Amino acid sequence: MIVKGMVIIMADVLLDVQHLTHFFKINKNITIKAVDDISFQIRKGEIFGLVGESGSGKSTAARCIMNVYRPVSGKVIYKGINTCDPVEFRQNKKLLQTSRQFIFQDSTSSLNGRMKVEDIIAEPMQIHHVRPKRGTLRSEAEFQLYYVGLDKSYLDKYPYELSGGMRQRVAIARALSMEPELLVADEPIAALDVSIQAQIINLFKHLQKEHGFSILFIAHDLAVVKYLCDRVGVMYHGRLVEVAPTEELFENPKHPYTKALLSAIPVPDPRLERVKGAVN
Repeated sequence: MIVKGMVIIMADVLLDVQHLTHFFKINKNITIKAVDDISFQIRKGEIFGLVGESGSGKSTAARCIMNVYRPVSGKVIYKGINTCDPVEFRQNKKLLQTSRQFIFQDSTSSLNGRMKVEDIIAEPMQIHHVRPKRGTLRSEAEFQLYYVGLDKSYLDKYPYELSGGMRQRVAIARALSMEPELLVADEPIAALDVSIQAQIINLFKHLQKEHGFSILFIAHDLAVVKYLCDRVGVMYHGRLVEVAPTEELFENPKHPYTKALLSAIPVPDPRLERVKGAVN
């Protein structure tokens, strides 16, 4: 793996992924290694982008980090806790389940269609017995909705009554209700229209600035990563092939796969695009 950029001081590290490996056994003869010995760190207050084409292992890595999957080997250290160790996980279960939040790509399936928006946002507080800061669960849900750009009229709506962008805002509001220190967003804009994608990306940027939490942002769109992320890790066939500060990665990519990804970004000028095509 190619690693470039600044030295990370361990005291500033919120998440430390060490030699994470996970595979799926299809049958007795076929095993797919989805994540192959990857290591990276995320600092406090940092937005770290994980990019690569479909099937590169990004989402599997995110699910291992969030304990949706139990990795075959490796460690995920969050705030000094090895979350892959069953004993340590049980001892710190409430902290891990409240201070880390997951936002999925498909808001339709991640939101309960039988629940109103108010109940969806309030559900984590009820499950973890968190007392709402603003007095009532409804007041808290209204506040979180306002924070993501929706007014209180949406509290009594069901997910099917909302657009894709609105549903994703509700999913973000639900995650923020726990005041997380780490937000893992797994391609949260992939299923949205381009104009809505820009709104959600700007929302992530604004919320991170306001709250100061760290974000692991999974994406395949490098243009989005360039705008949003502080550092970027590039995955290819389950391996993390390059990690660098965003600006440095775009200006001076080292790995051939990173170069190929960057060359595939369309240029919004027909003349420049023709020139780029001729060079490639």
